[in-house]
Parts: sequence; structure tokens; C-alpha cells
Amino acid sequence: MWESVPGVPEGVRRAGDDRPVAALLLGGAVAAAVSLPVVWIALAAVAAPDAPSTVTSPRILRILGNSLALVVTVTIAAVLLGVPLSYLTTRTNLPGRRLWTVLLVMPLVLPGWIGAFAYVAAFGPHGRLQGLLAPLGVEELPALYGFPGTVLVLTLYHFPYVFVTTRAALASLDGRLIEAARTLRHGRLAAFRRVSLPLVRPAIGAGALLVALSTLAAFGEPMIMRFDVFTRAIYVEFNTFGRDAAALLSLQLVVITLVLLAVETRLRRATGHQSGGADEDVHDLGRWRWPAAALPATVVVAAVGVPLWVLLEWLSGPTPAGVPFRAEYALNTAALGAAAAVLVVCAAAPVAALSRRRSPAARIVEASSYVAYAVPGVVVGVALVSLAAGHGGEFYQRGALFLPMLLFAYVVRFLPEAVGALRSSVFAVDPRLPEAARTLGRSPASAHWEVTLPLAAPGIAAGAALAFVATAKELPATLLLRPDGVDTLATYIWAAYSEGFLAAAALPALALFVVSTLAGLLIVRA
Repeated sequence: MWESVPGVPEGVRRAGDDRPVAALLLGGAVAAAVSLPVVWIALAAVAAPDAPSTVTSPRILRILGNSLALVVTVTIAAVLLGVPLSYLTTRTNLPGRRLWTVLLVMPLVLPGWIGAFAYVAAFGPHGRLQGLLAPLGVEELPALYGFPGTVLVLTLYHFPYVFVTTRAALASLDGRLIEAARTLRHGRLAAFRRVSLPLVRPAIGAGALLVALSTLAAFGEPMIMRFDVFTRAIYVEFNTFGRDAAALLSLQLVVITLVLLAVETRLRRATGHQSGGADEDVHDLGRWRWPAAALPATVVVAAVGVPLWVLLEWLSGPTPAGVPFRAEYALNTAALGAAAAVLVVCAAAPVAALSRRRSPAARIVEASSYVAYAVPGVVVGVALVSLAAGHGGEFYQRGALFLPMLLFAYVVRFLPEAVGALRSSVFAVDPRLPEAARTLGRSPASAHWEVTLPLAAPGIAAGAALAFVATAKELPATLLLRPDGVDTLATYIWAAYSEGFLAAAALPALALFVVSTLAGLLIVRA
């Protein structure tokens, strides 16, 4: 590249062509490390006795059917919700569409499993709504548990994947294309179907596959709604010492998620980028302008308002004494989140640094790091506990490995999110700037420290915020790997729910809501 830049010394050209050996070695080590749980699960499942008969047993087939039905239903519901909302907030004169955009993204950073038990408390057979309707003679509401309740909660907290990807694609469309279609006497609906929809279909598909991946990995929501899917079955089997069955279930889950991840990668590569401009086509809703706001308002109330209403009502009432809350739970959450954020960003840095390279080795390292995206927290936890139990010896018996394993699990789970954030910043930095610093006598390390790092700071902050809030919300890996006596806000909330003291979870759940919201705002600004 530097040969085409006039006035650049030969030494700089040679320096710019140095191969990133250190980044490649570090990135390869990170990719190999985060792939370890998947490899271990595969080996353990293959070595399990009676694997074929276990995999084809009626219970396993029922779990497979439940999981696939849940994925398909939630994905379709998320598309039916996310696409109209993305259109309303980009291509219409909806009142306050910028505010609605921020509010509609919020469910993505909020803990969906907190929303699940809030819905059970609000709309369950003897929930808050039933109490309000009791004077009217309503003694009991229909049960929210099972498939319908799980679909409802997962749709509310996963539809933003479709909303974000589709909205970005719609915002980048050239409005003149739609206007050209309308000059051919196509109505607005026909123009959208024939012009806009084919162009944004890859983005819709990418968002839908993210919903499918997240649905397969969901743990707290199916547990609370008592719906038997892979993650729930794995956790139950592991806690009842059925580790062979847990390994086999984990392998099936990983295979399905890897297939979905491969499809998502192909769709992401197929997504075109249309140039938008000043000629933006805005659909005037006319007299439907204000009534149309009912759709985003209903979704925001359902996903954010209902949990807040339940939690604030619990907070205003007497606190049960069954599960005492300690301030150290919040401190543990902050400490683990900060440590995970630092480790994840450090692990993501060499992988993101390779993103400019198009060598086969760099592509393999980046793709391998994303394998972790397909591994649910319960699978990572089962793999690491099984690995440590078999090879940890005295260190495992004394419990000395649990904290390192927990932090490693966070790195495995949240590395892809940080890589994505850092990669965007790496691409935004002009490579000529650190090279210019080297012409002024700076060493390569000094040039990157003084030039690249400050310019990449927004991406680093976004990656750290993503890792922090994901760590604070992470439930299955924390439940399986936390050291004795170390509880977080998430594990305390889970314990309060398990013991039936839902009101005791109000304060820590609100704290998680606030932390998630602040982190989401930081990510948006970055």
C-alpha cells in the first residue's frame, strides 16, 4: 500500500509490510483456548457409554423437538415484530422515532430471565393481575408456564436482533430506488415488496439467525417457564450427576448452533451495502401517525415497563427475611465484571488486530474465536467442570480452580462481542497514522500506544462495556463455576426465585436493570 504514497521513505514501506507474527501467535493461542470447551464436550460425548441409544431415546427426541419448535416460533415472532418496527423508525414520520429506537433496543441489554419471573409474578395464575381482578370474581388466571410463556418472553427480549439489523439496512437504502418504483405506478406497499424487501432480506435473515442462536442458548427463561429444552435438560442432568447425558445433550446443542452460526456467517457476507443520502423516502402516515406509535409503545411497556412495575412494587413492600441480601453480592458482581472486561478486551485485541489481514491464517483465527458465540453458558460450565474434575487433581479438590475457570468461561462466552467492537475501531484507524509516528522516531509499540490506542478507545470502551454487562447478567456459567461463598447479583436473584422469595430479588434486579441500561447507553455512544 505504501508504495503508492509519494514521499514515504523506503524504511516505512518495509515496516508496513512486516507480518504481524506476534498478533498471529497471540490470536492463535486465544482461538485455541476458547475452542477448548467445544473440543472437550465432543470427546466426552463420543466416549460416553450407550451414546447412540441415549441420543435416540424418547426423552432426548422430545427435548430436540421442543427446542426446534421454540427456535422456529420465536424467530418468526421476532421477525414479525422487528421488521415493522424497523420500518416505522426509519422510513416513516413516526413521532419521536429516535426515542423509540433507543427504547426498542433496551430489551437487548436487559436480563431476559428477570423479565421471565416478573411475568410469572404479574400474569401467573395467582399473580399481580389476578389480585387486581379478584374483586370482579376472577379467582385464577390461565397458567403462563410452558411453551406459550417461553415464546412470549424470548420474543420480547430477542426481537431487537432483527430490529437492529433490519433498521440499519433500511437506513442505508437509497430512497431514490423506491421513488423510481413509484414512478412506474407501484403503490408504496408494492414498491417496498419489490424494491426494499429484496435488498434488506439478508439483514432480516442475519437478525433472525441471531435470534435463533440466542433462543437455543437461553437458560433462565426456559427454566423459569418450566419448558424442557436443551439448556434446562443439561443443567438438570449435570446437577443429578448424569454427566454423560449432559455431555451428549451439550454436543447436540453445539452442533445445531454451529450450523446456525455457519448460515449466519454466509448471510452476513451476502449482505449488500446500499448508499443512502439526502434523498430519503419518508412515508407520511397522515392521520395514522399517532396511532402507529401504539405498536412501539406496547412493546416497550411489555418488555421494560412490566418488569419495572413488578420490581418497584416488590421494592415498596416488606422485604422477606428468607434470603438475606448482602452488599458483597454487588461488589462481587462489579469485581468479576471488571476482571472479565479487562481479560476479554486483552484477549480480543490480537484477534481484532488481525482483522485487516486477509491471510488464511488470520481468517482461521478470527473464525475460531467466533466458535465461542455458539457455545451457551451452561455448556461452557459443564465442559470446564468436567475437565477440571478429570485433570485438576488436588487443585480441583481444594476449589482453587473455580475462580480461574469462571473468568475463563466469561472470556469464552463474550470474546466475540468484544472482537466485533474492537474490529470496528481497528478499521476506523487510518494505518498511515501509526506509520507516520514511526517516521518521527517512535518504535512500533510506542506508535500504537500513542496513536492507535487513543483512536480505538471508543471500540475498546464498547467492548469492555459489553463484556461487563454480559458478565453481570450471565447465569448458568456463574451458577456452575462460582467458588464457594462467592455470590453475585444474578446468583442471589436466582436463589431468591428458587426459594420462592421473589420480593427479595427486587433491589438486586433493579440494580442489574440500571447497570445494563447504563452500559447500553455507553455502547450506543461508543
